Amino acid sequence: MLKNLPFFIGYRYTRSKRREGFVSFISGFSLCAMALGVAALIIVLSIMNGFDKEIKDRLLKVVPHVTVSETQGVTVEQLQNIETMLADDEAVGYVIPMVQSFVMLSHKQEQVGVALQGIDPTWPTADLLADNMISGYIQQLVPGDFSIILGSQIARKMNLFVGDKVQINLPQVSVTPVGVFPRIKRATVSGIFEVGAQVDSSVAFVHQSDARKLLRLGENFQGFQVQFNDAYTVDGWIAGRGKHLFPNVKWRPWTGAMGALFQAMRMEKVVVGLLLSVIIAVAAFNIISTLTMSVTEKARDIAVLRVMGFTSLGVMGLFLGHGLLIGSVGITLGAVLGVCLALWISDIASMIEGLIGMQLFDPSVYYIGRLPSELQWGDVVITICLALLLSVMATVYPAWRASRISPVEVLNNG
Repeated sequence: MLKNLPFFIGYRYTRSKRREGFVSFISGFSLCAMALGVAALIIVLSIMNGFDKEIKDRLLKVVPHVTVSETQGVTVEQLQNIETMLADDEAVGYVIPMVQSFVMLSHKQEQVGVALQGIDPTWPTADLLADNMISGYIQQLVPGDFSIILGSQIARKMNLFVGDKVQINLPQVSVTPVGVFPRIKRATVSGIFEVGAQVDSSVAFVHQSDARKLLRLGENFQGFQVQFNDAYTVDGWIAGRGKHLFPNVKWRPWTGAMGALFQAMRMEKVVVGLLLSVIIAVAAFNIISTLTMSVTEKARDIAVLRVMGFTSLGVMGLFLGHGLLIGSVGITLGAVLGVCLALWISDIASMIEGLIGMQLFDPSVYYIGRLPSELQWGDVVITICLALLLSVMATVYPAWRASRISPVEVLNNG
């Protein structure tokens, strides 16, 4: 009991409502501020996790999980051998040929650089693309027809619609007796897709046989692409089985191809987290103010305790317990509130939209129709640890100041 006496007295100081009513008010304000800061940080980090996952899921619908390029090209027989080698791998979904090139699209006065990719309506990836078509059909890609499917941002910028003609400028030249000319091919827009991500403004598709003709590949392909059942296991698979099966192959996973985008998103999450941590820091400063005023209010009580045998460390423990109780209760309330709201924020946002009769997130602007949220317990643990650390730091100075009070001076002046 004597060991816990300082924390017990600190608990009584927290609940005290008599002479120091203003101090109790500041204590309650500090508790609420701490709860608000913890809850806000958990909710915002969960929303940013939701946006991050949403963007990745949309990108992975049309972006290859792993790309392997071969300078000498890949024949159909080699692709069949690769498919046979990976057929029994549960992590691998399927293997498809790769043919792509960076080209310049021109229409009237507009020009846009895009990654032109070859696709076949019979390939598994065609189903993913078909699910995101907003105009036209992927089945309209017919060999020899030189049709093209554009991302929505490309079509919007170039003012193109299904049936319009667009000029493809290839990064190659044709040498003729009359001179050197750039290679140009006119194609018909047969469809427009939209996944709500970066690829809408940078990727276009043509039939794989047309792409091979344009790039003069003959019957070969530039390489192959591997799609996984779980795209987030790509890096581990490459480090393990991938390098064992194909030691001389240079793998290019989607995590590397989109590395700059995801790095920017991670940095944004860190910066926002640091900014919101200021709320917790303000709550910690409030704890300092509360304890400092409490030390002044209870100087006579401290002197009496010292006379009764309390040590300086005991007095420090008293106010450490007082401050940690305020911080711990606020952190607990904030964590519970933040977790609950992070789990239900999407439904709450939908409810608010129904009440006000307006969409908070216009799909034509934000590409999404609802507020995404994904709670990660790692973020919750980090937030709680940060708040506890600031709470402990906030109690050190007032507790040290209380331990330095001289009982003789206080009692003589009292």
